[in-house]
Amino acid sequence: MESIIFLFTASLLAGIVNGVAGGGGLIAFPALLIAGVPAINANATNAAALWFGTVASTVAYRREFSSKQHSLLLLSLVSVVGGIIGAYLLLHTSPAKFSALIPYLMLIATLLFIFSQPLMKWLNKRSQNSVPFRLPLFIILLLQLAIATYGGYFGGGAGILMLAVLNLMGIQNINALNAYKTWLATCINAAAIIYFTIANKIVWFEVIIMASGAVIGGYSSASLARKIHPLWIRSFIIGVGLSMTCYLFLR
Repeated sequence: MESIIFLFTASLLAGIVNGVAGGGGLIAFPALLIAGVPAINANATNAAALWFGTVASTVAYRREFSSKQHSLLLLSLVSVVGGIIGAYLLLHTSPAKFSALIPYLMLIATLLFIFSQPLMKWLNKRSQNSVPFRLPLFIILLLQLAIATYGGYFGGGAGILMLAVLNLMGIQNINALNAYKTWLATCINAAAIIYFTIANKIVWFEVIIMASGAVIGGYSSASLARKIHPLWIRSFIIGVGLSMTCYLFLR
């Protein structure tokens, strides 16, 4: 019962911070580790729990998918392939090696979150200035394949990397960027979840608990966002991420 309450509370908090500032995975994944879920199972379970949130966000952004549909199809296919490759690599990493990698993966995810705000400011500046520079689609697809592989393997901070790549593809509107990023994250996690399910690595009881908390938290985040300054939320998430990273290194 204590574990259920703890995971529900953690996922509720993760859903709130995802709706306000993003970075809920930095709370949800360590919570599963603390609850005693083995590292690989915790990663797979976290991906499954967060998938419901990305699906809901994709539906909310459905009006933004009016351009670059051919490119979106190619990016979606690449994302599925990368998600499968990442999941395959995860399940062929020994539990001991993955546990040793977790502190470094948490550090990468935390640093990406820290630098996400400067990145968003840069994206907004590019949008206002209508900077024409863009990378060829072939390069974009290779970059997305690498990000999707990382997303299928661990995923923390993958959304931030996708925003940068999509902007370099020529998408400048911030709502369109978020829409494409959310859809591609859904593709990556869906492919990984199918692979994890076949391998029987997802703890579905924990998924139900955490998905319920995340949905409630995400729904309530809209009203809380009007009352709490995002800077406070970001500072809290960064504090949690760095604290958990230090704890995992020491452990």
